[in-house]
Amino acid sequence: MPEEKDVPNYQFMSLIYSLSQTIMVQLGKITNPATGKVEKNLAQAKATIDMLEMLKEKTKGNLAQTEEKMILATLQNIYLNYADEMKEESKSDADKEKQPKEEAKQEQK
Repeated sequence: MPEEKDVPNYQFMSLIYSLSQTIMVQLGKITNPATGKVEKNLAQAKATIDMLEMLKEKTKGNLAQTEEKMILATLQNIYLNYADEMKEESKSDADKEKQPKEEAKQEQK
């Protein structure tokens, strides 16, 4: 029989899962079930990530081992996906800046 400390609260785990799915929608990694479209909003994603991080800090020392592993793994996965999307966005922004300069060079020729 597991120790009392290791019995996970499934409502808490469901909350973590729900927040992680919300973040994945905000990152444009999965389809928004309400609209049926892939939508990206990195500012909203960052705010939800911060909320999840705050939840981790506020529950520190009060989580079952399973819950703690879940929130840490979720944050790790989310941070990797967020970094990937930030990299893509900065690459896209750099391409957009480069395009007018290249067009101007073409016009000068």
